[in-house]
Amino acid sequence: MSQIPAAEDVLDPAVEVLTLPETAQRLGLPVTRVQQALRDGHLIAIRRGSELVVPTAFLTDDGAIVKGLPGTITVLTDSGFTRDEIVRWLFTADDSLPGTPIEALRTNRGTEVKRRAQALAF
Repeated sequence: MSQIPAAEDVLDPAVEVLTLPETAQRLGLPVTRVQQALRDGHLIAIRRGSELVVPTAFLTDDGAIVKGLPGTITVLTDSGFTRDEIVRWLFTADDSLPGTPIEALRTNRGTEVKRRAQALAF
């Protein structure tokens, strides 16, 4: 099995996270499917200590991956961003949104977030 890619823990320790089994339970999927979503770039895991965790903000209250997150990750990856940089960007306040890009994605403002992500490529 290929190794699961992960970002370093660049988040504030107060950011809520879920272990991979907790993420799988929340999504109603087997852990192997969550691992595949991480490999495919639909989610990003963070290495916190010796454990892989996923920020709770990446999931909806209804048990799904936040709409627009996989596409945003792809745009930033294609622009040369590392996983660490993507996570940092998603959780950094942007006065023009307002709030953080992940908050904007969670409130259905994905078009604005994707526009900003695309602009970073230039």
